[in-house]
Order: sequence, then structure tokens, then C-alpha cells
Amino acid sequence: MKVKICGITNLEDALFCENLGANALGFIFYDNSKRYIQPNSARDIIKMLSPFILKVGVFVNDTPENINSISKLAGLNIVQLHGDETPKQIAEINLPTIKAFRVSDDFDFDILNDYKNCYFLLDSYSLSEYGGTGNTFNWDLIPKDLKNKIILSGGISSSNIQRIIKEVNPYAIDVSSSLEEFFGKKSHEKLIEFFNYLKGIK
Repeated sequence: MKVKICGITNLEDALFCENLGANALGFIFYDNSKRYIQPNSARDIIKMLSPFILKVGVFVNDTPENINSISKLAGLNIVQLHGDETPKQIAEINLPTIKAFRVSDDFDFDILNDYKNCYFLLDSYSLSEYGGTGNTFNWDLIPKDLKNKIILSGGISSSNIQRIIKEVNPYAIDVSSSLEEFFGKKSHEKLIEFFNYLKGIK
């Protein structure tokens, strides 16, 4: 199972996550996010990272033109979309793309059939936020044939990771708020605990 740590805003946290074994780091380019980072600042961090870790840019309802421009400037490998982006818009993005869907109790999984050109991330539904809520959703809603193909997000922590592996076994997990000291600043103690726990249950 791959691990992405999202909401990176500083070099210290980025290098710490990399050294612990994160497979991907997420940089949020959505102005209204509490974990927003300027593209130039993300570029300066990314320059210092190993070429073997994925650098993911997170966007919400941005234009393909702006996404492509920021991706090139920052040195991203992949794009993650958390808004209402269409398959047509995804086709105009130059990098591989992850499309996030916020899952409520009445979420219609058939909508995923319209998206043939991206990977899927499933997150908790919120009226006010596009991600990073720290809340889980009902994983039993995920169709069985999708479980090991998706990226799972929403309220993931050391306390439920064993259950996630047993009940969902996703391709990857996307973790952010549960590993923070405060918005945009990771807790190195929580990171160590999380990765040690992961290693212990493999």
C-alpha cells in the first residue's frame, strides 16, 4: 500500500516524510485551503527532494491552463483534482491525474464510469470543505471491485489503519490532518508513530 502525505508547506516536513518512506507528497494550490502553498515555494521544496518520490499538486476547480502552468513551474509529477472537474477538462491536463470524489451516504458510484482518463481518490463528503476534514466515511459503500484500486482519504490515522488494510486494502492512502501539529505543520512524533505502525502491520 502506497502512502501519500498531503498538505506539505515546508522543507523540513517534506524531507522528514521522505526519510520515513512516504511514496508521495502533496502540495495544495487551492487559495482557500488552510494548507495552501505558493507555487514558487513548492518549487523550492521539490528541488530538494529525491527524484524517486512523487510530487502531487492539489487543485480545486482551476483551469487546465493554470494547472499545467503551475505543474511545470513547481516540478510536479501528477495532479490531484478535488472540485467538480469534468473528464473533458482532465483530458486537457498534461500530467497523469487523480480525480477525488467526496463520498456521502447517497453517493452514486456510477459517475466514476464517466472518468476513463484518471485515477480515483475517495474522500469524506463535506458541505464546507473540499478535503482535509479529518473525517472518515462509510467504507462499506465502496464497491468490492474498486477497493484495491482506489486511493483512500479522510480521517486516516494510526488508530484505524489496521482496519483500513483489513476491510478496504486500497492501492494507496492519502493522509494529512491526523499527522499535523496545526494547519500546514506536520507533527514529527505523529509521523514516526504512523510509519512505525504501518511497518509493524505489514
